[in-house]
Amino acid sequence: MNSSDQMAPTRPAPLPAPEAPTPTASLPLASETSPAPPAPPAATPPRRESRLRALDGLRLLAALMVCLYHYAGRGGVISDSWHQSPLQMFPTLSRAAVYGCLGVQFFFVISGFVICMSSWGRTLGDFFRSRVARLYPAYWAALVLVTAAAFVLPAVVHHARLDDFLVNLTMLQQPMGAPRILGVCWTLWVEVRFYVLFALLVVRRGVTYRSVVLFCCLWTVACALARVADTPLADELVMPDQAPFFIGGLALYLIHRFGSDLLLWGIVAMSWLLGQRAATMALWHPGDHHRDPHVILLIVTLAFAAVAVVALGWTRWANWRWLTVAGALTYPFYLVHEHLGWFVIRVLHRDFGLHPYATLPVTVLSLLALSWLIHRFVEKPFGPRLKRSLRRPLDNTVR
Repeated sequence: MNSSDQMAPTRPAPLPAPEAPTPTASLPLASETSPAPPAPPAATPPRRESRLRALDGLRLLAALMVCLYHYAGRGGVISDSWHQSPLQMFPTLSRAAVYGCLGVQFFFVISGFVICMSSWGRTLGDFFRSRVARLYPAYWAALVLVTAAAFVLPAVVHHARLDDFLVNLTMLQQPMGAPRILGVCWTLWVEVRFYVLFALLVVRRGVTYRSVVLFCCLWTVACALARVADTPLADELVMPDQAPFFIGGLALYLIHRFGSDLLLWGIVAMSWLLGQRAATMALWHPGDHHRDPHVILLIVTLAFAAVAVVALGWTRWANWRWLTVAGALTYPFYLVHEHLGWFVIRVLHRDFGLHPYATLPVTVLSLLALSWLIHRFVEKPFGPRLKRSLRRPLDNTVR
């Protein structure tokens, strides 16, 4: 997100849905002539995995929260597309839309859960290939589309210089000090840093209950130390504003896989306590009449609770196939919805005179349709190709 309201800076990106492996139980072979002695029960047997379609639905919900914020909960460029501030155009809806930016924190909790799940049993090379193939094809397509739209209607989105466009292809434009072509891509930089930390400190040695718990505890302590250090480098490395949400998601996945225990719920509780404080401090200040700190606390709590419900297996009944489609559309939708949404709103509302309350759903549906096209014709064919092309050189170097 491209907003001064968001946390430092405030912007899935979410996030993409990694292809999670389905672990199967390893059963000892019994002799055909004599029965095998019974094996002692495991203290915390891992649960059998199945696709968590409810998690796909939560991802789309988080993306729609951010979308509502960008269309009806903020001023700036979107005011030009509506021809007036959406806070005035939607006096009731905007009171809820201003909290939509918390969909980013919701994404981060989901991301912690999903990354832990998808990295289980994988090598460092597998993890790297999976992330690159999942993130970059749709991201490159979104860059091209938004850049092209800027030349068609520069009043909505200013076109970027060639050097800025090229550095944006790397996804490292923020640390390089280049302008962001996609406003929401600040969250991708947050995600990338999380992937690097998790890969180097956990995946490299093998993902286990012990390694993930140790990572969660050490990262939490590092967040507190980063607050004390109060230096830009410490904040960039440790991400104290975003880390509690990732850590909470990691612990919730361990609860899903191994069952509840006091240590894991303690990590979740600590993450929630630190996360609600970080979100409130970033999105509210005394005298702010747009947001209520109690509502921020409530939404953060609901984000943790929603993923906890999935972790506990209470959403197995939500097994509809359309949720998988929703999950597949989330990442490309998140990438293109902001700037291209402003473009569509300007055309529909200002040029064709469509009513504002009709413009909103038509814009969302149009961007979802575009997201399906990106998924079908970019992600599905080019993601696997990119993954295969990285396999041979990395298999001999990254293990």
